[in-house]
Amino acid sequence: MRYVTGLDAVKSSKKISKIGLGTWQFGSGNWGYGPDYARREAHQILRRALELGITVIDTAEIYGMGASERIVGAALRDAGEELAETAFLATKILPVVPVASVVEQRGLASARRLGVRRLDLYQMHQPNPVIKDGPAMRGMRGLREVGLIDHVGVSNYSLTRWQAAETALGGPVLSNQVEYSLVHRAPDEILIPYAQRAGRLIIAWSPLAQGLLSGRYDVTNQPAGKVRIGNPLFLTENLARVTPLLDVLREVAAAHDASCAQIALAWVIHNPCVIAIPGASSVAQLEANAAAAEIALSDDQFAALTDAAARFTPLTGPSAWAAIATQRIPQLSR
Repeated sequence: MRYVTGLDAVKSSKKISKIGLGTWQFGSGNWGYGPDYARREAHQILRRALELGITVIDTAEIYGMGASERIVGAALRDAGEELAETAFLATKILPVVPVASVVEQRGLASARRLGVRRLDLYQMHQPNPVIKDGPAMRGMRGLREVGLIDHVGVSNYSLTRWQAAETALGGPVLSNQVEYSLVHRAPDEILIPYAQRAGRLIIAWSPLAQGLLSGRYDVTNQPAGKVRIGNPLFLTENLARVTPLLDVLREVAAAHDASCAQIALAWVIHNPCVIAIPGASSVAQLEANAAAAEIALSDDQFAALTDAAARFTPLTGPSAWAAIATQRIPQLSR
């Protein structure tokens, strides 16, 4: 496993792995995983992640309405103290009422569900559209002062809002967790250059675009799960448009004896300030994700993938949502 190095502002007593484990699916009905998955597979996946050197375990209070945190906490206990202590545990608060007292109460509640005394990273899940971050950052400072959290992070923040949060906190906001993949490259423009300059982290969620970049789906093999059915990327038109990018992924994958998904992850974490937190539905998928950290893309391969990604122009906007409504009825009847 590779770890974050060379970023002076990223100081932690624990290693921060370039590939982490996202646990949105733990306890969430959206992915169709039931109680057996929560009791068995989720525990096996998390333990294996720690064994492979994956340290970043990302969850949130809203995932399964607290279920993900409880499952992660139980899995950490099952893994044993020695392995559990290596985890860089990250969770998030949904800032519905982001005032100091609420942030403090919710941070404590997350820690209790996770069964830990300290959160390595506590993140604002998204910016509140009405209330600025001053009150929330006072709560974050309070949690840090009493030793409940180590680092503060944000998620889905613009650069301006990220910097304002740092001003309100009076210190570094370690990370910004944003959607980033070969088909969602907006962070390349402003956020990643800032993170490089300031020594901050970008945590990439959905680095495989919900499996689009796995190469499993095309116009003849469309997904049936309700999460992907509602994603415009999986429209028939967009599956056709992404074919040239997938062809380049397959070409690079063949050169590394790897999968498309592994190459897509290797592209995401190519930058030193970016880590990725793909989910995993099985131990085998987790192991494949972890192996992606060992793939070093050449400059030419990275450029070829970036150029192919730049040429992908998906159908978006009202026409995409109209197409989803048209496609959804026959798919749901399968």
